[in-house]
Amino acid sequence: MTGHILKRRKAGRVFFLALPLLLFIISLSIGSYAISPGGLYKTLISLVSPSSHPEVPDAYRDILLRIRLPRLILAAAIGAALSVSGASLQALFKNPLVNEYILGISSGAAFGAALSLVFLGRAFPPQIAAFVFAVVAVAVVLLISGQAESHSISLLLTGIIVTAFFSALLSLVEFFASPYVLQALFFWLMGSLSLASWKDLAISLPLIAVGLILLFLLRWRLNILSMSDEEARSLGVNVRREKWLVIAATTLITAAGTSIVGIIGWVGFIVPHFVRLMFGADNRLVIPMSAAMGASIMLVADDIIRGVSSFEIPIGIFTSLVGIPIFLILLKKTKKVWL
Repeated sequence: MTGHILKRRKAGRVFFLALPLLLFIISLSIGSYAISPGGLYKTLISLVSPSSHPEVPDAYRDILLRIRLPRLILAAAIGAALSVSGASLQALFKNPLVNEYILGISSGAAFGAALSLVFLGRAFPPQIAAFVFAVVAVAVVLLISGQAESHSISLLLTGIIVTAFFSALLSLVEFFASPYVLQALFFWLMGSLSLASWKDLAISLPLIAVGLILLFLLRWRLNILSMSDEEARSLGVNVRREKWLVIAATTLITAAGTSIVGIIGWVGFIVPHFVRLMFGADNRLVIPMSAAMGASIMLVADDIIRGVSSFEIPIGIFTSLVGIPIFLILLKKTKKVWL
């Protein structure tokens, strides 16, 4: 009986780890311009070998190569980044209410993008300013709190204060913005994948990959950091160094993602709860499963907003509308994982 249960659990893990790839392939067919499975197969082959299927319409190649492939890769990367970031910070601070934006990352990125759009215009990429100020916000939090080794409550409270400060600065910048710039800014703040491009991937994907790899390598140490600092030190772990590494990696991937697509809430907050409810609280499993489930959820969300209607709802609004009621349902069920 025990062996059968273990086999089922292993099969479930393999399924969820493979699910993003399956959803990615299916998502290539979905959109306002649908592509049949046969047409999708021929088009993908023709991208590698153009002479193999000359009958494939050029429109299919353009849709896949210029629109859907970069968009879906970015969606999967952002979903994995936000989910792993949220899971890591929740384990680090031993608090299920912590998410990847608690250190002021979102407010700093929003202020940076607003500052760039309002005062510098399109001549300077708002993504760069968003990334810089996201990192600045986290640096301010760490400097004010004085340390990352202990007093996690102080660190979180400082993050809330810095978030409020940058939100006030954002409101001030919005006050001086013209109506046209304000519209572009609001669209960015709502979170969207509609303008995803290979250039965006070239900027964000390497940074996200570095952060994810680092957190994956640190996943077993997150189990130790979930203990008290005294217990972690007794096991030979440099608590201060490990916490700095986790915070740096989560900041890197969240800032890189947020600077490109805007603010997408609730993904990094809810996905770790799902994973812990299904697979337990062992971070050696939580981190990779959070990456897989986060990527899957973002792909499904993007498919829904692209395929349901002719107009596109910003994905940040969609994840909030769906995520809040789901979280309320999970609230009592996930409590036992943390108690």
